[in-house]
Amino acid sequence: MKLKPIRSDLELERALERIDELWGAKPGTAKGDELDVLTLLVEKYEDERFPIPPSDPIEAIKFLMEQNELSRTDLEPYIGARGRVSEVLNGRRNLTLPMIKRLHEGLKIPYESLIR
Repeated sequence: MKLKPIRSDLELERALERIDELWGAKPGTAKGDELDVLTLLVEKYEDERFPIPPSDPIEAIKFLMEQNELSRTDLEPYIGARGRVSEVLNGRRNLTLPMIKRLHEGLKIPYESLIR
């Protein structure tokens, strides 16, 4: 396959078919190199064509709560008193930098998820 930038969904489809054919090629071989380059081209096209918007910080916190079966009370050490937790989770108060730092350090929520 002639390697070139992917500029359409049809070219994306062809690249993905070729990736399927090359899957499992040994690294350092011609087929392995082609697979590596095609993968990069597909990633670039998909990042540009189908960008993923940044997550909402409150949704990230709620997702973590759901996944770890945490209650609002569990957030108090990171956000503040019960009323403050409620204000933040209901969107009436923004996260402050100290809250973001405590949530990141204590609950391992990535900074990228907490900052808009």
